[in-house]
This record gives sequence, C-alpha cells and structure tokens, in this order.
Amino acid sequence: MNLPNFLTWLRILFIPLVIGVFYLPAGWLSPMQTNLFATAFFIIAAITDWLDGYLARKLDQTSAFGAFLDPVADKLMVAAALIVLVELDRTHSVIALIIIGREIAISALREWMAKAGKSGSVAVSFIGKLKTALQMIAITLLLYWEPLAGLPIQLLGHILITLAALLTMVSMFYYLRMAAKTLRE
Repeated sequence: MNLPNFLTWLRILFIPLVIGVFYLPAGWLSPMQTNLFATAFFIIAAITDWLDGYLARKLDQTSAFGAFLDPVADKLMVAAALIVLVELDRTHSVIALIIIGREIAISALREWMAKAGKSGSVAVSFIGKLKTALQMIAITLLLYWEPLAGLPIQLLGHILITLAALLTMVSMFYYLRMAAKTLRE
C-alpha cells in the first residue's frame, strides 16, 4: 500500500457518499444541500483521480496493482454517478449507456490487447483525455443542478454531457481502429 493506491481506494470509498446523499431520509438535507454535498464528494473523488497518478509518477510509486485499480475506480465512479443522474432525470439513459458501454468495451479491448502483447496499440489518447475532462465537468454540473452566479448549470451540464457522449463514441472508434490490425490477426 502506497499513497497513490490509498488515494485510489479513497476514491472508491467516496462513491457511496456521492450516491448516498440522494437517498437520505426526507428532511435530513434540503435539495440544495443534497446537490451540494454530492457535488463536493464527486469533486474530491475527481481530484484524487488526478492526484494519485501525479503522485505515483512523482514519487516513483507506480505499481501493477495501481495501474489496474485506478481505471476501475474511475469507471465505477462515473457509472455510479450516471446511473443516479438518469434516475434523477438529469441526463438521458442513452447517454449513460453510451458512456458506460464504451468504458466496458474499451476495458475489454485493452485487456485483450495486453494479453496479445499489443497494449501500446490502445494507449490513452488526447481525445480520450478530453472526453474524460468533459465528462467529469458535465457530471459535476449535473450533480450540482442549481443555477450558480447566473449561469444555467443544467443547460451547461446537458451540453457538456452530450459532447462527452459524442467524444466517447469518437474515442471508441479511434481505439478500435488502432487495434484493428491485431483484431484481424
């Protein structure tokens, strides 16, 4: 156990907090407080996502276990948040299916490519990183849901999650194209 892996586990532990505040008994929190707490927990979890990778490289504490656990934690966090957002009618189920489906498909592709000794063929691309950034911002806005300083948070969240879903499809086709030669063999 090192600090980067601890932060990854911490991110996993934040998932029930992000989700759980929406299921507290009526009256424990106002709707605004519920949105605020869920958003704060999600932001903290998202920061640990960046921080664990940074610290692993900076402290030279990368590990095979960390390389496995980090993307699992990311996918669990995003999938859980999307499912709740669908249930709250803050995003469409098609968007959630696109994003979650792509994550499952690309994870399987990466695992298969690694077994074939070709994991470099499906290394993370710029478009994948851009997709992730838009997705995290969009989920944050959709969790918060309330207008903020005159900004239409709901509209911005919907626009960004739609763009993230489009980039999700583009990145999936990019990864499939990168792996096509090995897939044909």
